[in-house]
Amino acid sequence: MAESDALWQCDPFSWRWLVANQGANTKAGPFKAVAPSPKLTAAEALCARSAQELQGFIASIMNVLLIGSGGREHALAWKIAQSAQCTRLYCAPGNPGMLDMPAVMGGKGLADGPTSFAPVSQIALSEQAEILAFCSEQDIDLVVVGPEQPLVEGLADALRAQGFPVFGHDQAAAELEGSKAFAKDVMAEAGVPTAAYGSFDDPEAAKAFIRQQGAPIVVKADGLAAGKGVVVAESLDQALDAVDRLHKPGETLVVEAFLTGEEASYFVLVDGDEVLAFGSAQDHKRVGEGDTGENTGGMGAYTPAPIVSDAREQAILETIAKPIARTMKARGCPLRGVLFIGLMIDETKAGAEQIQVLEFNVRFGDPECQVLMLRLQSDLLPLLAAVANGKLADAPAPQWRDEAAITVIFANQGYPGSYEKGSTIAGLSDCPALVFHAGTAENEAGQIIATGGRVLAISALSPQLADAQALAYRGCAAIDWPQGFYRRDIAWRALKQPSP
Repeated sequence: MAESDALWQCDPFSWRWLVANQGANTKAGPFKAVAPSPKLTAAEALCARSAQELQGFIASIMNVLLIGSGGREHALAWKIAQSAQCTRLYCAPGNPGMLDMPAVMGGKGLADGPTSFAPVSQIALSEQAEILAFCSEQDIDLVVVGPEQPLVEGLADALRAQGFPVFGHDQAAAELEGSKAFAKDVMAEAGVPTAAYGSFDDPEAAKAFIRQQGAPIVVKADGLAAGKGVVVAESLDQALDAVDRLHKPGETLVVEAFLTGEEASYFVLVDGDEVLAFGSAQDHKRVGEGDTGENTGGMGAYTPAPIVSDAREQAILETIAKPIARTMKARGCPLRGVLFIGLMIDETKAGAEQIQVLEFNVRFGDPECQVLMLRLQSDLLPLLAAVANGKLADAPAPQWRDEAAITVIFANQGYPGSYEKGSTIAGLSDCPALVFHAGTAENEAGQIIATGGRVLAISALSPQLADAQALAYRGCAAIDWPQGFYRRDIAWRALKQPSP
């Protein structure tokens, strides 16, 4: 059959199957014309395309390496694997839940779906040399860095130096999350609205500032703290105690004014120059119902956040996201990844005081990522690649489902304090909701065990937020894990429900 006469009656997922079955060198040379495969059934014959078009598709396909092992990375893997442009997806180190995650196509696990998937458990997040070697050996076309720690340690710099496209910020840009004092200084330079603050290397100076300002007041450890380095002190004694607990020799503390209002999370993609809106969510930081107790990495989230109206979204882009991107580029450390903007929105105020920045993070939020991926209708992978290659201006805007998504974190008893590891989790196969693994492992008997503080993210999507919430909590009830707990009021603000 002449290649010019070849017509393919298949969808992009079947194209990907054909490409994968042409051998490892498909991308290096012209596609070999073959007769339509018997694997392409009538149900798959969604469109007819010429061999020339197919060749263009081949040029766009990618082998992807995803760095991380938590719930955020599980959700990213779930979404990336649905892309027609992804032939092979590796996750280092990955988690056991990824192999059982139902894919959109066919409801099978990622390992059985249209994308070839493999966790690379032998590579740790901090092993830059091993990651670089793996990228070379496996012909990786795109590296997606999930957590903040590898970015702060310079993994993206090392990869780019070897010519690998990376979705993730360089080390200097990652200081927006790696140092709260740095972030505050950048905000001041960019004219971004944020709480008044002071930075202190001397804990006694921090205490003197606190006594002068009074309570309530917020005390923050300068570096990374997995969401647990912030104390919102309601009394002077609590604030002074927070200084003693959070300060470490040689490190900085940030003390800032207490802001009132409702918290929200907003995300943008940045390729150094262009800024693209990527949606809102609302996290639940406190460990207890009614937003009580200690701060955590997040006990649940939902999207969209009703408080982020269209007008406020535009204000966030124009007064926060774009000025920060310009300022970081002017400083010589352009943003090239996702920027997570933690916001306080006070509807009783007007102007610049209505929307203020609490913090910046240089990665997708966890658990916000889980709900964003559920609600994202369009293909994620081209956007990630556009950021990595500095071509975000040519990328289409993300398309969102007209539905609400929610996730409820199932955590280990004792979190955010000390907790036991190794308890067995059962009933996952009976869960009617999607389960993203965040802190799990598989023991020698093949059982899923808890290894972290935040262990599972029980997630659901529905036209109405109340229905998504109900489905997520049915999912929580189906899981047999006596050592776990979860908040029972996720999305209570949006649903105007009284907290338990």
